[in-house]
Amino acid sequence: MDNKCNQTVVGIGFYWDDLKSGDTFKTLKRTITETDIVNFISVTGMLETVFTDLSFSEEHGAIKGRVVPAALSYTLIEGILCQSTMQTTGLALLEVTKKIKAPVFAGDTIHCVVSVESSRETSKGGRGIVITNNDIINQKDETVISYRAVRMMAGRPNKAHI
Repeated sequence: MDNKCNQTVVGIGFYWDDLKSGDTFKTLKRTITETDIVNFISVTGMLETVFTDLSFSEEHGAIKGRVVPAALSYTLIEGILCQSTMQTTGLALLEVTKKIKAPVFAGDTIHCVVSVESSRETSKGGRGIVITNNDIINQKDETVISYRAVRMMAGRPNKAHI
Protein backbone atom coordinates (compact mmCIF):
# COMPACT_ATOMS: atom_id res chain seq x y z
CA MET A 1 0.00 0.00 0.00
CA ASP A 2 1.42 3.38 -1.00
CA ASN A 3 0.62 6.09 1.55
CA LYS A 4 2.99 8.73 0.18
CA CYS A 5 0.17 11.20 -0.50
CA ASN A 6 -1.09 10.88 3.06
CA GLN A 7 2.25 11.46 4.77
CA THR A 8 3.28 14.86 6.00
CA VAL A 9 6.78 15.90 4.96
CA VAL A 10 8.58 17.71 7.76
CA GLY A 11 11.23 20.37 7.31
CA ILE A 12 9.72 22.18 4.32
CA GLY A 13 10.32 25.93 4.42
CA PHE A 14 7.92 28.81 3.99
CA TYR A 15 6.29 29.33 0.62
CA TRP A 16 6.34 32.89 -0.68
CA ASP A 17 2.57 33.17 -0.23
CA ASP A 18 2.88 32.22 3.47
CA LEU A 19 4.93 35.36 4.11
CA LYS A 20 3.28 38.76 4.41
CA SER A 21 4.68 42.24 4.88
CA GLY A 22 5.23 42.84 8.59
CA ASP A 23 5.75 39.17 9.52
CA THR A 24 8.74 38.62 11.81
CA PHE A 25 10.51 35.58 13.19
CA LYS A 26 13.71 34.70 15.01
CA THR A 27 16.21 31.93 14.23
CA LEU A 28 17.86 29.53 16.59
CA LYS A 29 21.15 30.66 18.12
CA ARG A 30 24.65 29.57 17.07
CA THR A 31 27.91 29.97 18.99
CA ILE A 32 30.90 30.64 16.71
CA THR A 33 33.95 28.58 17.66
CA GLU A 34 37.66 28.77 16.89
CA THR A 35 37.19 25.69 14.68
CA ASP A 36 34.51 27.53 12.68
CA ILE A 37 36.93 30.40 12.06
CA VAL A 38 39.84 28.14 11.03
CA ASN A 39 37.67 26.03 8.72
CA PHE A 40 36.05 29.08 7.12
CA ILE A 41 39.23 31.04 6.42
CA SER A 42 40.91 27.90 5.09
CA VAL A 43 38.14 26.90 2.67
CA THR A 44 37.53 30.47 1.45
CA GLY A 45 41.15 31.57 1.23
CA MET A 46 40.48 34.49 3.59
CA LEU A 47 43.94 34.02 5.06
CA GLU A 48 44.34 37.63 6.15
CA THR A 49 46.78 38.28 8.96
CA VAL A 50 43.97 39.54 11.19
CA PHE A 51 42.52 35.99 11.01
CA THR A 52 45.73 33.92 11.00
CA ASP A 53 48.03 35.72 13.46
CA LEU A 54 46.53 35.87 16.95
CA SER A 55 49.09 38.48 18.03
CA PHE A 56 48.25 40.83 15.14
CA SER A 57 45.12 42.34 16.67
CA GLU A 58 46.90 42.97 19.96
CA GLU A 59 49.85 44.67 18.27
CA HIS A 60 48.36 46.35 15.18
CA GLY A 61 44.67 45.75 14.90
CA ALA A 62 41.90 48.27 15.40
CA ILE A 63 39.84 45.52 17.03
CA LYS A 64 41.23 43.57 19.97
CA GLY A 65 40.39 39.88 20.32
CA ARG A 66 39.77 36.85 18.08
CA VAL A 67 37.66 38.50 15.44
CA VAL A 68 35.31 36.47 13.24
CA PRO A 69 35.11 37.28 9.51
CA ALA A 70 31.80 39.06 8.94
CA ALA A 71 31.24 36.74 5.98
CA LEU A 72 31.31 33.77 8.38
CA SER A 73 28.68 35.30 10.68
CA TYR A 74 26.48 36.06 7.67
CA THR A 75 26.84 32.61 6.09
CA LEU A 76 26.15 30.78 9.35
CA ILE A 77 22.87 32.67 9.65
CA GLU A 78 22.05 32.03 6.00
CA GLY A 79 22.66 28.33 6.65
CA ILE A 80 20.24 28.36 9.59
CA LEU A 81 17.68 30.18 7.43
CA CYS A 82 18.13 27.71 4.55
CA GLN A 83 17.58 24.75 6.85
CA SER A 84 14.63 26.21 8.73
CA THR A 85 12.76 28.54 6.37
CA MET A 86 13.71 27.75 2.77
CA GLN A 87 14.21 23.99 2.56
CA THR A 88 12.72 22.93 -0.82
CA THR A 89 11.03 26.35 -1.23
CA GLY A 90 14.01 28.66 -1.78
CA LEU A 91 14.65 28.99 -5.51
CA ALA A 92 17.24 31.78 -5.80
CA LEU A 93 19.01 34.47 -3.80
CA LEU A 94 18.73 37.49 -6.09
CA GLU A 95 20.25 40.35 -4.12
CA VAL A 96 21.87 41.10 -0.75
CA THR A 97 22.77 44.45 0.75
CA LYS A 98 24.78 44.22 4.01
CA LYS A 99 25.98 46.61 6.66
CA ILE A 100 28.51 45.45 9.26
CA LYS A 101 27.75 47.28 12.51
CA ALA A 102 29.97 45.63 15.11
CA PRO A 103 32.59 42.88 15.33
CA VAL A 104 31.82 39.30 16.25
CA PHE A 105 34.38 37.35 18.28
CA ALA A 106 35.13 33.67 18.82
CA GLY A 107 32.75 32.44 21.50
CA ASP A 108 29.98 34.89 20.58
CA THR A 109 26.50 33.49 20.08
CA ILE A 110 24.43 34.95 17.26
CA HIS A 111 20.88 34.65 15.98
CA CYS A 112 18.82 36.54 13.41
CA VAL A 113 15.58 38.48 13.58
CA VAL A 114 13.90 38.47 10.17
CA SER A 115 11.24 40.98 9.12
CA VAL A 116 9.34 40.51 5.88
CA GLU A 117 9.36 43.75 3.91
CA SER A 118 7.27 42.46 1.02
CA SER A 119 6.18 39.39 -0.92
CA ARG A 120 4.62 39.21 -4.35
CA GLU A 121 3.95 36.68 -7.06
CA THR A 122 6.13 36.74 -10.17
CA SER A 123 4.69 37.21 -13.65
CA LYS A 124 5.28 33.49 -14.37
CA GLY A 125 3.18 32.46 -11.35
CA GLY A 126 3.83 29.61 -8.96
CA ARG A 127 6.69 31.53 -7.39
CA GLY A 128 7.24 34.85 -5.76
CA ILE A 129 9.76 37.45 -4.70
CA VAL A 130 10.23 37.89 -0.96
CA ILE A 131 12.23 40.77 0.48
CA THR A 132 13.39 40.53 4.09
CA ASN A 133 15.34 42.73 6.46
CA ASN A 134 17.61 40.63 8.65
CA ASP A 135 19.36 41.67 11.85
CA ILE A 136 22.10 39.40 13.18
CA ILE A 137 22.23 39.88 16.93
CA ASN A 138 24.84 38.72 19.45
CA GLN A 139 24.43 37.45 23.01
CA LYS A 140 24.62 41.05 24.32
CA ASP A 141 21.53 41.93 22.23
CA GLU A 142 23.68 44.07 19.90
CA THR A 143 22.95 44.10 16.18
CA VAL A 144 26.25 43.15 14.53
CA ILE A 145 25.10 42.85 10.90
CA SER A 146 21.99 44.11 9.14
CA TYR A 147 21.15 42.94 5.66
CA ARG A 148 18.34 43.06 3.17
CA ALA A 149 17.77 39.95 1.06
CA VAL A 150 15.71 39.54 -2.11
CA ARG A 151 14.81 35.91 -2.81
CA MET A 152 12.75 33.95 -5.28
CA MET A 153 10.66 31.36 -3.48
CA ALA A 154 8.25 28.67 -4.55
CA GLY A 155 4.51 29.13 -4.12
CA ARG A 156 2.32 26.81 -2.12
CA PRO A 157 1.54 23.79 -4.31
CA ASN A 158 -2.01 22.90 -5.18
CA LYS A 159 -2.79 20.11 -2.67
CA ALA A 160 -4.96 18.35 -5.25
CA HIS A 161 -1.78 17.47 -7.18
CA ILE A 162 0.25 16.19 -4.21
